[in-house]
Formats: sequence, C-alpha cells, structure tokens
Amino acid sequence: MASAPPYMAAPPPTTAAPSDCDLKCGTRCSNAGYKDRCLKYCGICCQECKCVPSGTYGNKSECPCYRDKKNSKGQSKCP
Repeated sequence: MASAPPYMAAPPPTTAAPSDCDLKCGTRCSNAGYKDRCLKYCGICCQECKCVPSGTYGNKSECPCYRDKKNSKGQSKCP
C-alpha cells in the first residue's frame, strides 16, 4: 500500500481579488484630478503588489512594493 508523500505541493501564488483592488483604489483615487488614470495605475500596482496604502495620498511606507515601482522616466508608477 503506497502512502502519501511526506511533503505538500506549494499552493499557487495568490493575487488580490479585483473587487478588493477596486475598493482600495476607489478610496485611494477619490481626490485625484485624473481619476481614470489614477484608478488604472492603482489597479495595476494593486494586482502586482497585493496591497494599496491607506488614505488618498502618501502612506506608501505601508506597502514597499507599491512605493518602489517606477515608470520609464524614473517617477513613481503607483498613485
């Protein structure tokens, strides 16, 4: 009789649910001048980093991945 292997396969990486990102980015971008652009980039960053800083501005230390993403010009990619 064969027994189960003593190890478990690693679960696939998880991603933030789109609805979670939508809610968090909606809050983050609520005061943005270019709301559509803010929501787009916040959504990209949320999916990749699995977090969004609290508030409408700043607090990026809460999410280092979000803080450290840069665009091709070296500026912050995430709002």
